[in-house]
Amino acid sequence: MTAERCRSTADPAEPLSDAELLIGLVVSPSLSAVLGPEVTTSVRKILVQRYPGVRWQLKMAEDRLVDPPTETLDLLEAARNRVLEENWDLAVVLTEIPLKTGRRPVLAQLSPVHGVGLVSVPTLGPVHVRQKVQETTVHVVGQLLGYDAEDRNAQRDLARRAHQLSTDLDERPDDNVVQFTARVLSGNVRLLLGMIRANQPWAFVARLSRALVVAAATGMLTLVASDLWVLAMAYGPVRLVLLAVMAIGAVSATLILGADLWERPRRRAQREQVILFNLATTATVAIGVVVFYLGLFILSWGGALLLIDEQVLAGVAGHPVNALDYAKISWLTASLATVGGALGAGLEDDDVVRAAAYTRPST
Repeated sequence: MTAERCRSTADPAEPLSDAELLIGLVVSPSLSAVLGPEVTTSVRKILVQRYPGVRWQLKMAEDRLVDPPTETLDLLEAARNRVLEENWDLAVVLTEIPLKTGRRPVLAQLSPVHGVGLVSVPTLGPVHVRQKVQETTVHVVGQLLGYDAEDRNAQRDLARRAHQLSTDLDERPDDNVVQFTARVLSGNVRLLLGMIRANQPWAFVARLSRALVVAAATGMLTLVASDLWVLAMAYGPVRLVLLAVMAIGAVSATLILGADLWERPRRRAQREQVILFNLATTATVAIGVVVFYLGLFILSWGGALLLIDEQVLAGVAGHPVNALDYAKISWLTASLATVGGALGAGLEDDDVVRAAAYTRPST
């Protein structure tokens, strides 16, 4: 986003004029001769044909960004830095470095919250490289903007997200951080939702093996403790909800602060992009942890039905038990297990957490 482009105050329900979106195409020096100097022109033509609701502008930069051997995350973060420095809206990096998800090689990696896509050109094979690079680049741009070919409103939604991404809020010197953040949130709702959806937050915690193992172990250990049964049945729904919110918040904060997922603007012009990034990252982590919590609740419910004998539970409780009592035990167990997950999250390598929060393979 550039400082010259200010957000209009038009009714969001009205049709939008074509947004001008600036994409940085970062090409590794070793690939420049293969792709040719006209790569930006060719990619732009395809973008115009495929996504006509946007005025596409491309700027090519010849830069390796990082020296191999390197991790995908290092390349991604170097590209993010270049986006902020150049005031690009999005960036696609064409690299000779192999990209992997776990041990599986992939053609492209996406980070919707960063607005960056990585494409490993050697993975495309030795023939028709230029055509394949052009098509892959256009596909990656569409995915970064949340384009869904099966949605009949996909073109309109992409144009709206592009409009929000390419325009800046007007500066108000009297705004404090909270006021500015509120304006960013209210003015970029569609864009933010698209970023979160494209980041697939429901799969976030599944990539954190240590957190899962510690949480599951904590749940099984607490589930067989009779004191927990008594507490759970004595607690009302308000207290159980508060415990759940505290547990989810503890894990989310541990992941965000522990892995340094919070970004800080280096210049005033970067504030809106950085706030959007932080909002999308926080939402991705929080939604992922909520999904994690629901999974633990279901696991705890199944474990309670299998491990806790109804007669034994009635003897401890001093009254006949029902499904609600089992649900409350499962609820409290899930909260405690989620806190255990926070400990597991603290054991995760920071790079693993950042990769889980930021990246996903292109589809």
